[in-house]
Amino acid sequence: MAARELPGLAGIGQSPWDGTGPCRGFMSVFSRFLRDKSGIGAIEFAIIAPVLLILYIGALQVTIGLNFAKKASRAAGTVADAVTRAEATVNKAFLAQMPNAARSIFAPFGTDGMTVKITGISVDAASNAKVAWSWSESGPPYAASSAASMPNDMKKPGTFLVHAELTVPYKVFEFGADFLPSTMKEITIKRDYYYWQREGKAISCSDC
Repeated sequence: MAARELPGLAGIGQSPWDGTGPCRGFMSVFSRFLRDKSGIGAIEFAIIAPVLLILYIGALQVTIGLNFAKKASRAAGTVADAVTRAEATVNKAFLAQMPNAARSIFAPFGTDGMTVKITGISVDAASNAKVAWSWSESGPPYAASSAASMPNDMKKPGTFLVHAELTVPYKVFEFGADFLPSTMKEITIKRDYYYWQREGKAISCSDC
């Protein structure tokens, strides 16, 4: 007699995890999910992109800032050097041209808020440095005959120096509103140079 399959006993003895049981469909879908790596690149880029962007912006800011600071140093040195190359006597009209010379060095950067102060310093036989004359583009100049601040190694008796001070604000480049804290949006850069006179013993100012 042929054997008959009893009702309700179909599937007995089949494991749900051997690929033939009721979980076959779920395991197939899960296996395909594990093998699918098509979205890994997008996920990795989404994680790394902000870091790379921050590094790029930081490098750009440092490069621009250093270039601006270098121009500030060059401008202050140029002003002091130009005055020491002048005749034995200068005047306010001549000194008033120095800020324009300094601004031309900053191109293509802006120089809004830049100030220049030029001072003639006389060092006596006792190495005491005093202000001989002073001119300022903005703000009061130093009082004549007042004590002058300068490096001790430059206080050579019987010499004359020109002190050029330059102050300029540097506005940090922003990629959006409120990208940086308010205290970091503008940095004040100050440079000063001391030059000895080129010819003669001193440089005087006729109307300072």
